[in-house]
Amino acid sequence: MVFKKMLQKLGVGGPSVDTVLADPRVTPGGTLTGEVRIQGGDGDAEIEHIALSLVTRVERGDRGQGMVEFHRVVVSGPTKLAAKQDRTIPFSIPVPWEAPITEVGGQRLPRMELGLRTELSIAKAVDKGDLDPVYVLPLESQDAVLEAFGQLGFQFKSADLEAGRIYGIRQELPFFQEIEFYPPQQFAGRINEVELTIVASHEGIVVVLEADKRGGFGGGQDVIGRFEASHREALELDWARMFHEWLDRVASRRGGMFGGGHGGHYDDDYGHRGRRGGGMGGMVAGAAAGVVGGMMIGEMLDGFGGEDEGGGEEG
Repeated sequence: MVFKKMLQKLGVGGPSVDTVLADPRVTPGGTLTGEVRIQGGDGDAEIEHIALSLVTRVERGDRGQGMVEFHRVVVSGPTKLAAKQDRTIPFSIPVPWEAPITEVGGQRLPRMELGLRTELSIAKAVDKGDLDPVYVLPLESQDAVLEAFGQLGFQFKSADLEAGRIYGIRQELPFFQEIEFYPPQQFAGRINEVELTIVASHEGIVVVLEADKRGGFGGGQDVIGRFEASHREALELDWARMFHEWLDRVASRRGGMFGGGHGGHYDDDYGHRGRRGGGMGGMVAGAAAGVVGGMMIGEMLDGFGGEDEGGGEEG
């Protein structure tokens, strides 16, 4: 009997947990719903808690990549589970507004990995189970920005999550997403690449562009532009026109830093967006036919788990 209890503490013959999502696709600020299904083991168990957490892979500078827990919700407190007893716990988890986009136009972004992990604690032993994949689709406001990049002829290069915060922008999460593009042909030779970050909140979005200018006599330069809009305004702005004007000024400027680009909220002076074409979804779909940034679309969930975590928050 003593040996059997020892095995149960190690998870042998103990309860098993399966998490089932109603829909693994969600938008920032949305809600994930589902059930945690518990199956009793060979003996009675004292469950201390069951928690669900959102986990993603983040670039952490010199420390390389690591899995980071960025949102955690306890769905069940202390409870007793009899031997062979089955129990179902429904849950509803709010997704942070700053959750990274992992899928655009039906195509998954390479290197964007995000999942829901179930944590079961029994007798001070915590079992962190496998990750159930979660796919974050852009909000309409974010999609409007991504479509503009497609309309202008940008070519998708890569995407990743960077640990840290962007100066001057309120962030809830300890990382931000960067989507890198090769510039349109008309800017080739003057701009190496453009990095796009969209920080979403309940109020709206902040768009940050970083253009890597090709070096001349003064060497290369990184030039930053910032755009802000409410979610409603983002659907009315002519993002393609604004981005083109900003890039044109960046590419033609000699020396120094071109500091904020457009700033603040925008009114209708820029007009409404025109008909939307293939946009970002088309770019990613095209990339799926070959190698993008050295990685294939299908690699998204390879190597999930098995690394240090940190940065979690209690929901």
